[in-house]
Amino acid sequence: MRIELVSKDKKKYLDLLLIADEQEDMIDRYLDKGDLYVLQDGGVKGVCVVTDEGEGVYEIKNIATHPDARGKGYGRRLIDFVVDTYQDRGHTLLVGTGESPLTVPFYERCGFVLSHRIKDFFLDNYDHPIFECGVQLKDMVYLKRPLSGQAKKES
Repeated sequence: MRIELVSKDKKKYLDLLLIADEQEDMIDRYLDKGDLYVLQDGGVKGVCVVTDEGEGVYEIKNIATHPDARGKGYGRRLIDFVVDTYQDRGHTLLVGTGESPLTVPFYERCGFVLSHRIKDFFLDNYDHPIFECGVQLKDMVYLKRPLSGQAKKES
C-alpha cells in the first residue's frame, strides 16, 4: 500500500471524488488549490483532498473510498496519513460533512470532535437535495482534531 500526492490531471479521479461530494462544481472550488492524495493497494482504493485554510488550520475537503474497498481501513489510513503529513505544518485538522449516521461516527472514531456547523449549507450550495442513509443533508457539520499527537487514533 502506498499513498501518493497527485499534482497533475487531478480530474482523472473525479469518479471517486464524486462519491464524497456529488456535485462537480463544488469539487472544482477546492480541487486545484488542494493537495490530492491517492491511496493505491493493487489499484486505487481511495482519495483525499486537503486544503490550507491559513493560520495552521488544514481541512479535509474530500475523502472517499472505492465502494469495493470499504470497511478495510483505507479511510482511516488516509486520515492517519494526513495527520502525520501536516502535523509539522499546523495545529488543527477540520472536516466538514453532512449530519449522517454513517460519516459523523467514522470521524469521531478517528479522533475528531464537533467544532461548529453551517446552517443550511447543503440546501444553499447544491442544485439538488443530497441524501445519505435516507436522511436529507441540510447543515454542514464541522469536526476538528489536533494535528499533534494528542488525538492519536485507537486501533
